[in-house]
Amino acid sequence: MRFTTRPTLQGTFGMVSSTHWLASQCAMAMLEDGGNAYDAAVAGAFVLHVVEPHLNGPAGEVPILIAPAGGEVRVVCGQGVAPAGASVAHYRGLGLDLVPGTGPLAAAVPGAFDAWMLLLRDHGTKPLADVLKYAIGYAEHGHAPVERVGETVETVRELFETEWTSSAAVYLPGGRAPRPGELLRNPALAATWKRLLAEVAGAGDRQAQIEAAREVWRTGFIAEALVRQAARPTLDTSGEHQSGTLTAADLAGWSATYETPATYDWNGWTVCKAGPWSQGPVLLQQLALLPDDLPEYGSADYVHLLVEGGKLAMADREAWYGDAREVPLDDLLSAPYNARRRSLVGDRASYELRPGSPGGRTPRLCAHAHVPAPEDAGFSPMGVGEPTVAKSPTSPVPGEPDVAGDGGTRGDTCHLDVVDRWGNMVAATPSGGWLQSNPVVPELGFPLGTRLQMTWLEEGLPNSLTPGRRPRTTLTPSIALRDGVPVMAFGTPGGDQQDQWQLHFFLAVALRSPVRGGLDLQGAIDAPNWHNDSFPGSFYPRGMRPGSVTVEGRISPGVVEELRRRGHRVTVSDDWSEGRLCAVARDPETGVLSAAANPRGMQGYAVGR
Repeated sequence: MRFTTRPTLQGTFGMVSSTHWLASQCAMAMLEDGGNAYDAAVAGAFVLHVVEPHLNGPAGEVPILIAPAGGEVRVVCGQGVAPAGASVAHYRGLGLDLVPGTGPLAAAVPGAFDAWMLLLRDHGTKPLADVLKYAIGYAEHGHAPVERVGETVETVRELFETEWTSSAAVYLPGGRAPRPGELLRNPALAATWKRLLAEVAGAGDRQAQIEAAREVWRTGFIAEALVRQAARPTLDTSGEHQSGTLTAADLAGWSATYETPATYDWNGWTVCKAGPWSQGPVLLQQLALLPDDLPEYGSADYVHLLVEGGKLAMADREAWYGDAREVPLDDLLSAPYNARRRSLVGDRASYELRPGSPGGRTPRLCAHAHVPAPEDAGFSPMGVGEPTVAKSPTSPVPGEPDVAGDGGTRGDTCHLDVVDRWGNMVAATPSGGWLQSNPVVPELGFPLGTRLQMTWLEEGLPNSLTPGRRPRTTLTPSIALRDGVPVMAFGTPGGDQQDQWQLHFFLAVALRSPVRGGLDLQGAIDAPNWHNDSFPGSFYPRGMRPGSVTVEGRISPGVVEELRRRGHRVTVSDDWSEGRLCAVARDPETGVLSAAANPRGMQGYAVGR
């Protein structure tokens, strides 16, 4: 019997896995109250806004994958677009070469709230008040925060005290950062949701109230407060006080949408991802690059193969993914294309950024894509993921932290998976709108997001900053089908590392023996993980580290030695530092449900029965 940190849970009623135990349990409470997976996911997501405010917020974004029982897998796109005034010319006119990593200039149209409302309206069964009650309770009466909340606030203490004073009011009450064991409250956020519920109470039935809530977000008191905040000059990572471009028309004109997922078939599995406005197809490309005969699981040959395939897929991400131009995804996933790309993987580590030429097209990279990361700026060998206030060596921004080796001053993301007794399945990766990203909107209790920092200020690229187009996001939940039937929902925080860690998890599930007659979800999550940084980072200041591979300390010293012999720049990290997977599954033959969660960081939990 293989040792794991926790059991893979099994049951028949419902399963939830998320990056915080309170969100998992609140989602489970919604299932216990008769709700379905969609009701549960929305309830859990709004709790994540409260208990992981350093990782996500209502004005952030979320891609959601859903697999309705007996239906087709769909993507709910909760990634907002660049405002009408957010052009390359405007930002260049401000003297910028990169979109700032913080502040209103980096704010896209907020997408998360509307995506959750769309899901609840069309697929849920519960009234809005029922799904919001858990988040309202924790915001109003308080919750005991995890250590990272207070640690994150301390890194931006000076900035909050001198510049972002509305944030200090929430996260430095009485001058003290949040501490474990003491209650952290956000009365402004609770008041926002209470006012929202009061305004929509007379709108009609359940669906009419949800539609009314969407309208309040787009054109009512919430929209008005967001626009006022975007117009306030705010100190950002450029060292200047800048105003954003978000307007009332931008908010009123955007709504979440449904899309068909990108898919790839591998060994009887079909993996479903959001399209190339996300980095989701990177997982599909990595699968397409695999040879028919894989090396022994966990061997140096195996790790080398996956690292080198990951580099090729991420190079294609840089050259081809985005919402500003058509993406040749069929060619990128075709067998002839991947046969040619596979031949590029040799015995030595590549230090080149090598995008391909799908369909004979000529790849083009942003000029900044060849800039290496400074040794002391914006890089964490721990792969924590999504920096929000990463400091450049010359930045004068007060309160901006240096990025420590343990990743303690970086932001990140959340994840949430649910499967219910009827077989409905949800995978979602909420992010953005972190407390470190923008000042708290004083009237609302949460900040704007910063997703535009992922775009390039160079015209003609698939990910060029373009009004009305989505910035390419790193957020990338997954649903996997077996013989055409949905069996597993999974995902992870981790920025650029998400689809690397998910590949390793997926292969661990697919290649290793099952437990208790089902998938070994916990064993695959617990397995030693790794990532590479040989491509431009998606977050300010957007450096890259050619040849860099970070592995957990539990990986065999012999494997590390062999990787170094092959030319990889290997950083051996802590034993439990790579990957933050969540997963749920359903056996279509027996109806048995299962779930597992990441032990790293000691806050992700799965629950179910």
